[in-house]
Amino acid sequence: MKAIVVREFGGPEVLRFEDMPDPRPGKGEVLVRVRAVGVNPYETYIRCGTYTRTPKLPWIPGHDAAGTIEAVGDGVTAFRPGDRVYTIFTTTGAYAELAVCPEVGVARLPERVSFEQGAALYVPYSTAWVALFKKAHMQPGEVVLVHGASGGVGVAAVQLARAAGAIVIGTAGSAEGEKIVRDEGAHHVVDHRAKDHLARAASLAGRPIDIIIEMLANENLNADLEALAPNGRVVVVGSRGKVEIDPRHTMTRDAAILGMSLNNLSLEEKARLQPAIVAGLENGSLRPVVGRKLPLREAGESHKLVMAPGARGKIVLVP
Repeated sequence: MKAIVVREFGGPEVLRFEDMPDPRPGKGEVLVRVRAVGVNPYETYIRCGTYTRTPKLPWIPGHDAAGTIEAVGDGVTAFRPGDRVYTIFTTTGAYAELAVCPEVGVARLPERVSFEQGAALYVPYSTAWVALFKKAHMQPGEVVLVHGASGGVGVAAVQLARAAGAIVIGTAGSAEGEKIVRDEGAHHVVDHRAKDHLARAASLAGRPIDIIIEMLANENLNADLEALAPNGRVVVVGSRGKVEIDPRHTMTRDAAILGMSLNNLSLEEKARLQPAIVAGLENGSLRPVVGRKLPLREAGESHKLVMAPGARGKIVLVP
């Protein structure tokens, strides 16, 4: 099979397009013929060797993919060859034509959802679901602000919050991004390049913000805290450095700063989230947005794009 292989940590140039032996499923595993691969920012940190967990080299990146079951190992009962699936965990890596997954590491992909959209599911929608419901305990009628709402996680958070009855405000950094956020269900959209965008967001909602889903805490966290309503919550999904905050902003509002990472969930916990996501796909309330498709061999370019400002949906690689 063809795959992207990392043999040393470094820049995008270490993502090499190579021939690798076809993997085989063992007991309790399935083999997926990959039709599309989702690219996530954290994969760039792993590639650089700066992530909290580094894999043993050589390494095939990724866990987000969609395709069809090619073969099943002994003991597998939930799937059979030909089934459409998306992956939530692979043992061999997703940036490849074939990937081995434990049976619990795949979920059924509804017919109405394309493989490219399926590759945009696991990390973005699981992250958004955990941030909104497991961490922030979002309630209907609350005001939810999603920073970077035109990216993969942002789009997912907008759709999930809107479907659950929140008043949703999304931020974006371009006219095209703002259109995506509005089209995906946000009640209000603001340009996060404006210095007063948080004040404008609260003004549009008519009251302070209850929940902020934060993708870039190192730039926004202190301002986020100032914009919160009493008992407000900021969920830190992403950060690219350190930040200084005034703790009094949390004291005066009884506010909470909540961090999260999907790495802290067991595979079984991750699998238990997927029926909620699949239900949203089936009824049309969840609609992954694919912003850019590239051939698998251009994984290096995808890693540059995923870290650039102005996200517009999910970046997907096609084997």
